[in-house]
Amino acid sequence: MHPMDPLYLLLLGVFVVIGGIVWLRLHPFVALLAAALAVAVLTPATTLERNLLAQQKSPAEARARAEDPVGTRLAAKFGSACGNLGLLIALASVVGACLLHSGGAERIVRSALRTFGEKRAPAVLAFSGLILGVPVFFDTVFLLLIPIARALAARTGRDYLLYILAIAVGTTMTHSLVPPTPGPLFAATTLKVDVGLMMLAGLALSALTATCGLAYAAWANRRWPTPLRAISGEAAGLASPTATFRDEDLPPLALALAPIVLPVLLISGETFSDLGLLPASLVPAASLLGHPNIALALAAGISLLTLATRPGLGADQVRRHVQSALADGGTILLITAAGGVFGGCLQDTGVGERLKEVAQAYSVGVLPLAFIVTALVRVAQGSATVAMVTSVGIVGPLASPETLGCHPVYLALTIGCASKLVPWMNDSGFWVLSRSAGLSERETLRTMSVMFALMGVVGFLLILAASQLLPLI
Repeated sequence: MHPMDPLYLLLLGVFVVIGGIVWLRLHPFVALLAAALAVAVLTPATTLERNLLAQQKSPAEARARAEDPVGTRLAAKFGSACGNLGLLIALASVVGACLLHSGGAERIVRSALRTFGEKRAPAVLAFSGLILGVPVFFDTVFLLLIPIARALAARTGRDYLLYILAIAVGTTMTHSLVPPTPGPLFAATTLKVDVGLMMLAGLALSALTATCGLAYAAWANRRWPTPLRAISGEAAGLASPTATFRDEDLPPLALALAPIVLPVLLISGETFSDLGLLPASLVPAASLLGHPNIALALAAGISLLTLATRPGLGADQVRRHVQSALADGGTILLITAAGGVFGGCLQDTGVGERLKEVAQAYSVGVLPLAFIVTALVRVAQGSATVAMVTSVGIVGPLASPETLGCHPVYLALTIGCASKLVPWMNDSGFWVLSRSAGLSERETLRTMSVMFALMGVVGFLLILAASQLLPLI
């Protein structure tokens, strides 16, 4: 290989990301930006020009853009990523925070338990996690629901481990498969996958893999019976205060569900419109309301109204909750945008064509290649979101239906499933579950870690089967 072979630059970039996060303890934003800078500086102008020409740019434009300063190129890619993702991540953060602090999330869980009963509590907790995992991050959903799991275990005197794992089952898959969670949102927008299609496919795959996860959780509960554990004061402080809501202070179920269900319906409506499945008279409204930015804005408006009308909550408290949500969303946006810069710089090297050559030489399909790359990055540095963002940048150039042999949504879902392998001590979610549930590291590894990996592998096998039976091209 030539010293500036794209594969060398790829290895360098991945080394900087993993080394920066794992060894230097850098923030993922800094590590991703440093990797992008290293790759951009070492990419020859002739390579840039050749790749721009391959993108149907005119010779004059390709030459001019190849000579742009590195800083200009990085800023342009950062701006593009923020433009695609900024509003969605900010609005989704507001929806999630309002759902928690208004009591909407609590209403959904209590209503489900009341309807289906304690005998079906594991399935109810898994379903609640699956639904709440769409607008709310994994750690937050887990901390919200764990007081309910502990209360159920105290009341029944059994199945504590099953209740704990059931919460994680639903939440973890939607976190990596269903927009507007940052990882799948970034994958969908970067790979040119319709967001509505990604939401529907992600929800369907999440439900199927959750069934597998629940089966393992039930087996683990029988194999390693675990009594209700006392937890430390620090871990107890992590538990969500929403479990103390009085029932009469909670919003109606329809209002609690609206910020979750409405954007799914609206965005799916635009997808159906694009496929010609809606009457012509509904197409303009579907195109307007079904745009992800508009759909999430409506959901945020409803969730804000729900929070503002919660009994005993003043305007200053509402403002603080929203401000905190936007601060959290800003951090996520910086990480995903930096991942977009890194991915764009990798694509400038022509790594897509080199990976295609390698895959053909060794008879490795694009989907298995994406699965392996994502899983390795996840194991190395711990974050599922960073693993997805990094992998999209690596395999993104191979996302055309001609190269894949199927719709790019299967590639996005593959990356999401691979990001489940394998959570261990370098993953924040590992410690949230371990400490808040009172499990040892060994217990968490043989239960949560194995369960997540199993769900990821099963999801990938389902994707492979679906891509052959229903390629969507």
